Amino acid sequence: MDRVALRAARVFDGERVLDGPVVVFVEDGRVLGVERGTAVPDGWPTRDLPGGTLLPGLIDAHVHLCADGTPGPLDRLAGHSAERLDATIEASLRAHLAAGVTTVRDLGDQDGAVLSWSSRATAGLPTVLGSGAPITTPGGHCRTMGGAARGVAELRAAVRRRAGQGAHVVKIMGSGGVMTPGTDTMRPQFTDEEMRAAVAEAHAAGLPVTVHAHALAAVRQAVDAGADGIEHCTCLTPSGVRVDDDLLGALAGAGVVVCPTLGSDPGFTVPPEIVAMAARAGLTQEALNEVVARLHAGGVRLVAGTDAGIGPPKPHGLLPVALREYAGCGMPATDVLAAATSAAAAACGVADRKGFVRPGHDADLLAVDGDPATDITALARPLAVYLAGTPVAAA
Repeated sequence: MDRVALRAARVFDGERVLDGPVVVFVEDGRVLGVERGTAVPDGWPTRDLPGGTLLPGLIDAHVHLCADGTPGPLDRLAGHSAERLDATIEASLRAHLAAGVTTVRDLGDQDGAVLSWSSRATAGLPTVLGSGAPITTPGGHCRTMGGAARGVAELRAAVRRRAGQGAHVVKIMGSGGVMTPGTDTMRPQFTDEEMRAAVAEAHAAGLPVTVHAHALAAVRQAVDAGADGIEHCTCLTPSGVRVDDDLLGALAGAGVVVCPTLGSDPGFTVPPEIVAMAARAGLTQEALNEVVARLHAGGVRLVAGTDAGIGPPKPHGLLPVALREYAGCGMPATDVLAAATSAAAAACGVADRKGFVRPGHDADLLAVDGDPATDITALARPLAVYLAGTPVAAA
């Protein structure tokens, strides 16, 4: 019987801070109990984390494991062998794990490569929930990844194909994207009928749908079609970003989960031409922060994701740093922590076993130096990472 008692100054259980000292008892890969105090019964090996905080392993709800974080990686994926894709997926996961991320949601691979890898995955790496290739239009955003479809019949068939591949979620490219020249971030890629059909087909298969949407029109289209989530949700219009009360009410009222994909490597200087291209599309940092602040104040469900892998500003393992940007939008630290733990677990459909430090949940845990509820930068100072109660080495 494998067991260990982890004694920390405090615990963030996924929703609230438990001031300590607190002992988390782990047995056979799951949390057995959480108790205030320092007492540990005989027979329990103990790991002390003085001054540290124990929290659920982080969940990055938007990554691209096939992409290696070099310039333009998504455009080159079609030329990669299965062996190279597998190696990139595993290297990406090790980078996440070293940062304390124990679960990821992959929202766009190369023609099902992540789903294929997951069926043969070995132990010792983060849990992976995947969408397969994102469904896009011929010539649309991320068209080279193998997910192009047009018309109601093709959209429905594409959804069924992903269900057959073992997808956990269906990803639809509702608008164009900055990373694919020639696509339009200001308008929807699909018709209303196509979007409704895709969502209905996914729900019939028991799968949630999340929609990449920069354009305000694409956000509204996805909400009207019954989508479960929106990625980016930038709400672009030709006259700038617009997040009005009607949209906030629709998002909050329907329980739509928004993943704003904030976060970039502060050590990377974005080339001026990329900054200019993003600015022309309306994607400035100020605009993104404004949207997140409005969404949070409007009661919209937010989860944390980074878009990791799509380029040098977005390396795998970025989430602890990215969460500083969420806090910079006015979100209280406990809400930021929940967005990367319990709220993300709920959005990914794994809240019964991930995202909380509670009896019965997987002992995927992160210990950090300090108190992230008062200093969010503590997340970037990991003391230990545990998968199913087993400490893992840094990458």
